[in-house]
Amino acid sequence: MRFFTCVIFLFLISCDLSAQIRLPKLIGDNMVLQRDQPVTIWGWAAPKEKVTVTLKNKSYNAVTSADGEWKIQLPAQPAGSGFEMVLKGKNQILIKNIAFGDVWLCSGQSNMVINMERVKERFADDIASANYPDIRNFFVQTLTSLNGPEKEFPVGEWKTANPKDVLTMGAVTYFFAKDLYDQYKVPIGIINSSVGGTPIQAWISEGGYKDFADIQKIIAKNKDTAYVSSFKRIFPNNRSQPQVTDLGQIEHWENTSYQPQGWRNFNIPGYWEDQGVKDLNGFVWFRREFEIPENWIGKPVKLYMGRIVDADEMYVNGKKIGNTTYQYPPRRYEIPAGLLKAGKNTFVIKVTNQTGKGGFVPDKPYFMTVDDQQIDLKGTWQYKVGEVYQPQKKGNSSSPLVHQNQPTALYNAMVAPVLPMKLKGFIWYQGESNVDNPEPYKKLMPALINDWRGLWKNPDAPFLVVQLPNFQDVNYTPAESNMALIREAQNQALALKNTAVTVTLDLGEWNDIHPLNKKDIGKRLALSARNLAYNERDVVYSGPTLKSQTIEQDKIILTFDHIAKGITSKDSESLRWFSIADYDKKFVWAAARIIGKDQIELSSELVKTPKYVRYGWQDNPEGINLYNSEGLPASPFRTDVEMLDDSKPWKGKKCAVVLTYDDALNVHLDNVIPALDSLSLKGSFYLTASSDAARNRIKDWRAAATNGHELGNHTLYHPCDATGPGMSWVKPEYDLSKYSLARIQDEIKMCNAYLKSIDGKTKRTFAFTCGHKKVAEGEFIQTLSDEFIAARAVRHEMHSLDEQNLMDIDCYGMSGESGEKMIELVKQAQQSGKLLVFLFHGVGGEHALNVSNQAHSQLLHYLKENEKDIYVDTMLNVAEHIDKMKK
Repeated sequence: MRFFTCVIFLFLISCDLSAQIRLPKLIGDNMVLQRDQPVTIWGWAAPKEKVTVTLKNKSYNAVTSADGEWKIQLPAQPAGSGFEMVLKGKNQILIKNIAFGDVWLCSGQSNMVINMERVKERFADDIASANYPDIRNFFVQTLTSLNGPEKEFPVGEWKTANPKDVLTMGAVTYFFAKDLYDQYKVPIGIINSSVGGTPIQAWISEGGYKDFADIQKIIAKNKDTAYVSSFKRIFPNNRSQPQVTDLGQIEHWENTSYQPQGWRNFNIPGYWEDQGVKDLNGFVWFRREFEIPENWIGKPVKLYMGRIVDADEMYVNGKKIGNTTYQYPPRRYEIPAGLLKAGKNTFVIKVTNQTGKGGFVPDKPYFMTVDDQQIDLKGTWQYKVGEVYQPQKKGNSSSPLVHQNQPTALYNAMVAPVLPMKLKGFIWYQGESNVDNPEPYKKLMPALINDWRGLWKNPDAPFLVVQLPNFQDVNYTPAESNMALIREAQNQALALKNTAVTVTLDLGEWNDIHPLNKKDIGKRLALSARNLAYNERDVVYSGPTLKSQTIEQDKIILTFDHIAKGITSKDSESLRWFSIADYDKKFVWAAARIIGKDQIELSSELVKTPKYVRYGWQDNPEGINLYNSEGLPASPFRTDVEMLDDSKPWKGKKCAVVLTYDDALNVHLDNVIPALDSLSLKGSFYLTASSDAARNRIKDWRAAATNGHELGNHTLYHPCDATGPGMSWVKPEYDLSKYSLARIQDEIKMCNAYLKSIDGKTKRTFAFTCGHKKVAEGEFIQTLSDEFIAARAVRHEMHSLDEQNLMDIDCYGMSGESGEKMIELVKQAQQSGKLLVFLFHGVGGEHALNVSNQAHSQLLHYLKENEKDIYVDTMLNVAEHIDKMKK
C-alpha cells in the first residue's frame, strides 16, 4: 500500500506541475514590449485552464486551448518602464521591470553577432559609460530546425545595458539602440538573432520560397529524417581532421628546457605561404626570446598577438596562457603576475592551419604592455613544422550536411518563436556567406524582406540593411567583384518601400572580415531609423546615390540624389574609383570632376565614346572619397547592367528581339560575334555539325558559348524538303521528305551530343532547316519535345507572349535588307509589344542570303541604344521566360 500511495502522490504532483503556467523566454523580467500597439502575452498551461494577466491594475483573461496554449492581447501602452505584470492560473508568476518602447529584430551573420567585448579596446569609454537601464537586449542562442517552425527558445533572457552586461550585447545593435535612446528617450529592445557564417537562405521561412521551386525541393528533402541521418552532422569550427602526430607536442617544444635545433627564421606578422612554406596545413611552431624590464616583474601583462589563421596555443616560459580555436577573434591574452622573469623569457606559439594561408594577419596589433609601457612582438621569430596534414582523398566520405546552412533552418528555430512579438522594424547585416555565388541574392534579399513583413502582417515595417564593407586586397585595376554584386543586390532592396541601405564602404578593413568600427555602422543605421521609422523626413540618412547618367560626346555626366547641401570630396583630393567603358565594357579609370552640387563629369583619353560607368566596383575600394555634406559616403553602383523584372512580360520592357544565325558560317565567328560582343548583345547560332566552320572552329564556338551566346541545333546535315519550288539545290541524300522519323530523330540527337561536347549544356532550342517540319511519317518536332525548350520556324510573323507556340516560333528571314528596313521591324515590335525574331545567314558574305555588315551594325546599335524598351536575349532565354510567364 505504501508503494501505491507514493506512486499516486508522485502522479498528482506531476499533474499539478504540468498545469503550471509556463511562459516563453521572451516574456520575462526586463522585457521590452512594443509601445503604441496592442501586444500579445502568450504561454502554455493545462487545457481549459483560466489564465489572468494583470498590468497597471487592470486584468485580462484567457482560457487555454485544448493543446495547452493561451494568448492574451493587451491594449496599446505608451512608452515607459519599471512596470510589473502578474500572471495567475494554477500558479502565479511575477514579471518585473517591464518596459514599453520600440523593439527591433536584428539578424544576420557574424558581424551582427560580434559583441562589445570584442571591441572593448576601441570603445572602452562607451563601455564604461554604458548605464542605460532602458536599453535591453535578448540574444538568441544558435539553434536549427529542419522540420518546421519552433514555438519557443530553450534558453534566453533580457539584459539591460550596464558596463558588465553590455559586453555581451551586439556592438552594432548597442550603438544603434544608444543613438535612438539618446534621441527619443524611449526604451529600446533588441532581439539579436544571428549566427556567424550563415547564408541568407537559412533565414527565410518555407512560405517565403513559393517562387523558388529548387529550394522547395531541398526543404522537402531535409524533412526526411532518414535522408538527414545519412549525413555525418558537423558544426562549423569543429570539423574533423585526420589523425596527426605533432612532433612539437611529443618533444615539448614549449618547455624552457627544450634545446631548439633546425628552426628557421620567420617574420611576424605574415603568412608562411609568403615566406617559403607552400601549401602546408598542419601544426607550425614559433618561438622567440624577449628581454623583460625589471619593473614588469610581478605584474600581470596584457599580450596582443593580432589575429592568427586558424588556431593557436600561446606559451610563456613553458606555461600555457591561452588559446583560440578559430581564426577570427583577436588574440588577447594575459600573462599572469609572477610568470615573467627579469632578462630573457621564452615565448612559443603553436599554430594550427586547416586550409589556405596559415600565419599571422598583417596590420594587426602585436605587442605586450603593462603600465603604459610596450614591447613590440613583431619581427624575426623562428619556426619549425610539427606535423603536416596528409591531403585527404576525395570521395572518401559523403559531404556533411551543415544544418545551419540549410534553407529555413535558422528561421524555424531562431526567428519563428519571435512571431507573437510586435516589432518596430528589422535590421539585417549579412551577405559574406553568399559572396561565392552572388547571383541568387538579387531574388533572395527581397524574398526575405517580403517574407518577414508578411509573417508579422506589417507590409510597411522598416527594414534596414547594412551593406557589406570594403574587404580583401586592394585591386588597382578595374575588375569584377562578387562582393560588389552582393552590394548591388542589397541596393536593389531599395525598390521595396520603407527600406534603407547603410553604406559601410569606408568602414571595413582589408585584412579582417569583422571590422572593428561597429559604432559608425550603428549610428548610420540610427539615421535610417529616424527617417523611416520615426518619420523625421529631414534627417539625411543616405550618402549620394545615382539619379541619372547623361552622355555628352566624350564625357559622361552623373547626377545624384541624397546630396544634402552638395557632394564633396571628403579628403579634398580627386575623386577615386570611377571607371568608364564603351559598349565593349572594357573599363578604365576615369578622371572625375565635381561640376555642381549634384553632378560629376567623367572622362578618359582611352575611351572616346563612353557608355557605362562603375563606381566603387571592387572588393575593397579603399579610400573612397565621394560623400555628401553630411559626411555620408556614396553607394557603389554601375550602369552597365540591365535591371530586368522577371515577373512581367518581356521582363518589363515593351517588346523582345532575338537575333538568330543559321548554318554555322565563318562570318558568324569573324563578323557577327565580335559585333555582338562590342555591344554586349547575345545571339543564337544554329549549327549544322557538318559545315566547314562547325567542324574546323570548335574552339571558337566554345569561346562564343562561354561568352553567353547560344549554340542551337540545326541537325547534322541541314536536310530540307526537295519537292518544293526552288529547292533543286538540295542533295538527294538530304531530302527531308525522304527521311524516316527515326533518321531525323537520330541526326538531331547526334547534333545535340556534338553541341554538348562544345558547351557542356543540355538545354537547347532547335531551328527547322528551311522551315520544313515534315518527314515521310509526318511532323517530327513533337516527338522531340523532351529534347528542346523551343523550336524556331521560318514565317514572317510577330506574336504576343500569350500567342507564342514554343515549338513553332516565327521569324523574319533577312536577305539584302537595309539597316533602316530592319529597324522598322523593331519599331513595329515596340509598338505592338510582340516578339520579333530575326534570321540571318550570311552577314558580310559567305551565303546567297546575305545582309551587309553595315546594315547589321545599324540594327545592333539601334537595339543597344533602345535597350530600356527592348528585351534582347537568346532564343533559349526568351523561350524560358515565355514558358514561365505562361505558367
